[in-house]
Amino acid sequence: MGKDADESPDCGERLLEDLLAQAHTATPMDLPALVNRCAEAFGLGEVVIYLADLQQRRLVSLTEGLSTLDIDTSIAGWCYRTVSLRMEDVETGVLCVWLPVVDGSERLGVLGVRTRSVDAERLRRCRMLTQVVAMAITSKRAYSDSFARKARAERMQLPAEMLRAFLPPRTIGNTHVVSTAVLEPAYEIGGDAFDHSLTQSTLHAAILDAMGHDLASGLTTSVALAGCRNARRAGAGLLDLVGTIDQALAQWLPDKFCTGILTQLDLATGMFSWCNCGHPPPVLIRDGRVVEGALERSAQPPMGLPARFSDEPRAVHEMTLEPGDRVLLYTDGVTEARTAGGGEFGMDRFTDSIILATAAGELAAETLRRLIHSILDSEDSDLRDDATLLLIEWWAPETKPAPRRG
Repeated sequence: MGKDADESPDCGERLLEDLLAQAHTATPMDLPALVNRCAEAFGLGEVVIYLADLQQRRLVSLTEGLSTLDIDTSIAGWCYRTVSLRMEDVETGVLCVWLPVVDGSERLGVLGVRTRSVDAERLRRCRMLTQVVAMAITSKRAYSDSFARKARAERMQLPAEMLRAFLPPRTIGNTHVVSTAVLEPAYEIGGDAFDHSLTQSTLHAAILDAMGHDLASGLTTSVALAGCRNARRAGAGLLDLVGTIDQALAQWLPDKFCTGILTQLDLATGMFSWCNCGHPPPVLIRDGRVVEGALERSAQPPMGLPARFSDEPRAVHEMTLEPGDRVLLYTDGVTEARTAGGGEFGMDRFTDSIILATAAGELAAETLRRLIHSILDSEDSDLRDDATLLLIEWWAPETKPAPRRG
């Protein structure tokens, strides 16, 4: 199309049809060339696709030879952090339109589109390209190493490689709920993991922490994840779900155990149900403060060892959330990170961060990204164990406010 592009709706539909058809068969590294051909036909300039790296510190271009962009300081990074469109002047008479590449609620990266002018039609075409790129990346990353290589800054240890093969996307959600997680050290995790799944009526979320920090620990957590999903997909309730994990670990790994919290959230009513198996209790954040002890209940044995600790049956606890509530699950590697003076990093530091981010209207996923980096980057902290955070945010139907950007 170029400057004299056919502006008819039929032409746009044909171009979209061609783009979708070619995206199905394109290899991951063919995407930049494919998207640029379509952009040219749309009358747009050069397009560059950037993916967030594993630790969400940098944006890495799929086009070879281009510099990485810092997520915390660049305009492209601002687009990623806030999931908002941004424009900047790149040369005389040329703009770069930055658009977030998102799969549902999960941030994948950004798309940069060069253009000499911006109007409603060009922005619509930019968004269309971005949506196709998001779908292509999501569909191909499960079976291609290309995206994984781009996202990694160093070689991953074998236990971490095994566990990450089982992890779901970092963030899932809809208009009523978001569940998002981070896990560090990204390349050396041993026994921590998280899981979340969404149905039309229910959010299922779990956090797990196996004994030890080696390949056997990762295997223990992997078996627990498999048991969790197997029972969940068969329609099991929380008690049966935990029982399935207990049985699997006792049968296949009788000398191993796993702590964890398994939860369900009714999206319509806000009824939050959970079973705590020897794990630090969840934290409820409401109206800008931690509600002390709100989700603390009597301790139950870790999964895999119930008979050795107690004859009492497993218990499921319930509490009705209020719109805007955030529930934080975490492993003890977060609070037990050591300062230079030998003390623990502690609960107050990271709950304060979440409270401030909530008050500022920050996206839940961005809250955890910045929080885990503050722990890793603090000059006086030492992360001695896996540290995992999972944050759930719930809004009743039609009560969620418009997101604040910036």
